[in-house]
Amino acid sequence: MATAASSSSSMVATAVLIPRFPAASVRATGCSAFPPVPPRVSTASLSFSSSVKLIPESKRFSLLQTKASEETSVDAGDLFADLKEKWDKVEDKTTVVVYGGGALVAVWLSSILIGAINSVPLLPKIMELVGVGYTGWFIYRYLLFKSSRKELATDIEALKNKITGTE
Repeated sequence: MATAASSSSSMVATAVLIPRFPAASVRATGCSAFPPVPPRVSTASLSFSSSVKLIPESKRFSLLQTKASEETSVDAGDLFADLKEKWDKVEDKTTVVVYGGGALVAVWLSSILIGAINSVPLLPKIMELVGVGYTGWFIYRYLLFKSSRKELATDIEALKNKITGTE
């Protein structure tokens, strides 16, 4: 019985050690365990290219063209001139610079705070849940019904007028 067990185990060992592929293909692919894989062909590119071929060439190029209106074009010189004019109208420039610097420091500190909160294991998920809950409440409160959308629009207009000083 011992000889039968040893002969069967040697047959298993030889069966495992026999390569499944010829030696030439093993050297070519560099991996003896897996057969060579053909390159993947994406179905998205096939469907896109076939749909493009169905559109006539004259329409294909007209679909890609966009027209810019003169209202949306902004000249950089006009923009800088407008900013310079508004800066010249400011009476207390040091206060504006201090508030701007304070805003930059606040953004920097808030990024540090958010990074610290992110390192706590469970807190980011709780904050995400709070954000999703607040988003749901905001949608229900201001966006779901027509009257509440009008209320939101008037609140935004009042805030814009308050900021710009045209109240």
